Amino acid sequence: MIPDARTAAAQVLIVGFPAGDPPPEVAGFGGAIVFKRNLPSAIEAWELVRALLAQRAGGGSEDPPPLVCLDQEGGRVARLGPPLVSLPPMRALGTIDDEALTERAGRVLGAQLHAIGFDMDFAPVLDVDTNPDNPVIGDRSFGPDADRVTRHGLAFARGLAASGVLPCGKHFPGHGDTDTDSHLALPRLAHARARLDEVELAPFRAARGALPAIMTAHVVFGAIDPSVPATLSRRVVTGLLREELGFDGVVVSDDLEMRAIVDHWGLPEAACLAIEAGCDALLVCSKLELAIEAREALAGRAARDASFAARLVEAAERFAAMRRAAPPAPAADRAALDRALDSAEVRAVEAEIARRLGEDRG
Repeated sequence: MIPDARTAAAQVLIVGFPAGDPPPEVAGFGGAIVFKRNLPSAIEAWELVRALLAQRAGGGSEDPPPLVCLDQEGGRVARLGPPLVSLPPMRALGTIDDEALTERAGRVLGAQLHAIGFDMDFAPVLDVDTNPDNPVIGDRSFGPDADRVTRHGLAFARGLAASGVLPCGKHFPGHGDTDTDSHLALPRLAHARARLDEVELAPFRAARGALPAIMTAHVVFGAIDPSVPATLSRRVVTGLLREELGFDGVVVSDDLEMRAIVDHWGLPEAACLAIEAGCDALLVCSKLELAIEAREALAGRAARDASFAARLVEAAERFAAMRRAAPPAPAADRAALDRALDSAEVRAVEAEIARRLGEDRG
């Protein structure tokens, strides 16, 4: 159990940090997210995960171990290269349209990530790519058709989960039709609710009982809440995702350092608004000092507002429950890691995808 709101303020944050050894402050947060700067190789990734877990164990905390996460989708969003399985953009798997192959790809990737020690992969992308001018989603999506995105997104998620890695679908309620990158500015979508139900929301509606976590989008949806982006909107996170769609897993914010958020609200205030909206875990992906500011803002708001404190503790407990239920990190067995990295199944999946893509192009 989370004992108090101040503890909860740290436990809802998933933080990034610079290259090199993880700073000791990381051990006090609920999770860590790593990027290419932290992962020169698969072996060094394995050593980094061991260091993160040792930090928490050495501190004697009774909190569950920090959730160690990354974005490993395939194509241009891949934090680790070979010998991890080399997957094409998810569009290619959608084009092949073999759900068994998509699930197999998720399973072999998951096996390697689990062997390294990762708990969660921020995948699959459940955005429906209906806008050819979209600068951020594009071929990361399984395609322009909601049914195909749904089928292959859930197949990829099943593969990851079967190998012991928690999947997280993204970016709710859908980033596929924007013409703006939320890393750089605040996108807005003016679609009527009927269109959102038919296209953007369809994969998330299907995923509500199949995924342990869903990530929000920093996009304003005019038909639902024209005042704030989804991440900060109680109408979107609590009203739509929780109450209407019935999702009872962990809601993760996208990175609060993105300009769609910090240029308009600032990170400490955005952290409070995201928790108030219904998010359970907050990403702060680059600057540890901003994560510390967010923690202090959350704790300060909780000290002044009993209802916010209760919501913060609820969020931290839901996130902690998922971490406790996650498959345990594998033992520090270098031989087992080497076997996972040099798996014949990995090479077989790469070859099968290449063959099927060649047939399609032929």
